[in-house]
Amino acid sequence: MSTHTLNPSHQPIRQLWRLAKPRVVLLIVFCAVIGMLLASDGFPDPAILLPATVGIALVAGAAAMINCLVERGIDARMRRTASRATASGEAGVGATLLVALSAGGLGMALLVAFVNALTAWLTLATFVGYAIVYTLLLKPNTPQNIVIGGASGAMPPLLGWAAMTGEISAMAMVLFLIIYAWTPPHFWALALYRREEYRNAGLPMLPVTHGERFTTLTMLLYTILLAAISLLPVALRASGVLYLLAALLLNAYFIRLAVCLHRKYADELARRMFKGSIWYLTWLFAALMFDHYYLLTL
Repeated sequence: MSTHTLNPSHQPIRQLWRLAKPRVVLLIVFCAVIGMLLASDGFPDPAILLPATVGIALVAGAAAMINCLVERGIDARMRRTASRATASGEAGVGATLLVALSAGGLGMALLVAFVNALTAWLTLATFVGYAIVYTLLLKPNTPQNIVIGGASGAMPPLLGWAAMTGEISAMAMVLFLIIYAWTPPHFWALALYRREEYRNAGLPMLPVTHGERFTTLTMLLYTILLAAISLLPVALRASGVLYLLAALLLNAYFIRLAVCLHRKYADELARRMFKGSIWYLTWLFAALMFDHYYLLTL
């Protein structure tokens, strides 16, 4: 048997799995499940939670695969993405499209059959917003691509809330706004230390079009805005002291990263902020969940 056959990177299932961006999907599912938990008095009904989780995950994975398919030419010119099977030509267009549409169709079917129409429509809108509007129209044409397109990435907790309640509430919109404000500093941190790759790929990312200093200042302003929005659950009396303390600590940590990055830029600081942003969002939403169930015990 040849070395080519033994190499796991050439296995079709592994290739398609990587194209679905499983780590991104995991964060999407985490935020969606938090939305379901916060919308429930007690533990959510498993008959809704399970199909909603699987359905949202499948549609998110399908959108990621379409994104990789559309951007295969751009990905081939960037070191970070050149190994994707669509960029290297190891995954065919037809096969990738078939798997993506099948996964997305199955996910939509689960949402329609076992959850509710509102969640299904919102999930479809999220798919279109990311795979088509952001990927085809925004990303190659405007440095504000991540700001406008960030609405799609901010949808998961709102989807989870709608799955449990069949409606969109003020608290659901707050969850949406938290991720919406978090997305620019998160993504621009990556774009900063990868800016030469984006420049070579011809993508008008903010660090490429407006430079390092302007980008770090904009990131700092968004981080301050995010800190204010993150306190809205307390203002709405949907969260209590536990969440407030966690939010204050996490905001202090994230603002400090943004300030340091703006005062004296370094690629290593940008990497730290990118990774730190993921931990920030994870722990902020976890704090919302723990506070929610703590309040239910009072």
